[in-house]
Amino acid sequence: MTIQIPLAEILRPKNAGEYIGQPHLMAEGTAFRRMIAGGSVHSMIFWGPPGVGKTTLALIIANATGRQFYTLSAINSGVKDVREVIEVAKKESSQPILFIDEIHRFSKSQQDSLLGAVEKGIVILIGATTENPSFEVISPLLSRCQVYILKHLEEEDLMLIMQKAVDTLISIHDVKIVIKEHEALIRLSGGDARKLLNAIDIIVSSLLTSGKEIE
Repeated sequence: MTIQIPLAEILRPKNAGEYIGQPHLMAEGTAFRRMIAGGSVHSMIFWGPPGVGKTTLALIIANATGRQFYTLSAINSGVKDVREVIEVAKKESSQPILFIDEIHRFSKSQQDSLLGAVEKGIVILIGATTENPSFEVISPLLSRCQVYILKHLEEEDLMLIMQKAVDTLISIHDVKIVIKEHEALIRLSGGDARKLLNAIDIIVSSLLTSGKEIE
């Protein structure tokens, strides 16, 4: 069986130059962009709505700094999983990055299990949350992390992403694709790039299956 890679994953930026959106962090010359280029990173939490590039930023930092990247999801990971990653991380020659998606879902005991490793520099923690970390992350852990706020993507960002999607799908399927309802797709996305790309992916796939013209 052929596994179809989601369009959002195909288009996930690999480096800072490919990243779209969040100019307050990622524009040339910003402190955050210089931090990535310099490789001297610290524990941090990305706070923002879904689909605005939190996971992608964590991966870009790992790629740019050449660090091992471990990821846990707060939905299905427990204290045991955290401790296992920390034990592996202790054997790394340089600080690996531990990315925790939806860190606001971690219980106090789960967050406590991270504290020692972050405090001792065994791992660089990058957490992603859609909730205010001041209310959802324990104070000792939060005090050791810099919080960066990510915003909904602007219309011009979504248009760029949409064009990249069209170009990629044309290349993959060797068909003509014309999007006439740009505004409808942008409204549907609500500033969420993943939702936008999933919608385009579904529409194009369904039209390819039916043999209809892709517009």
